[in-house]
Amino acid sequence: MPSTLGRLKQRKDFLRIAGGRRKWVTPGFILQIHPATAPERAGAQAEGRRVGFTASKKVGNAVARNRAKRRLRALAREVMGPHASAAHDFVLIARGETGGRPYAALAADLEAAMRRLGVWRED
Repeated sequence: MPSTLGRLKQRKDFLRIAGGRRKWVTPGFILQIHPATAPERAGAQAEGRRVGFTASKKVGNAVARNRAKRRLRALAREVMGPHASAAHDFVLIARGETGGRPYAALAADLEAAMRRLGVWRED
């Protein structure tokens, strides 16, 4: 089963996903999802799944924001890669606790959020 994810980089994609109003808030991050409008843009092995990451200045200085995004990228590779439903776009938004929350707790939060939003699949 492929564990590749495409990347969201354009602002219009982030706004479209936010406008879909499907999200789940956890202490470590916010997960937003939306069905993919152009799944072929994600790449052949990504099954139409793309993910984007964002961290505002509320998270902290540049060092804290970069650390939070690195942790979210690793989390997406590990959890979303094998378990995210096909043909969906995801946005992970860092929160103040993202950098300091235990990694295992972040992984459990992501699994719970994906299950609640109905985009979890067993591998």
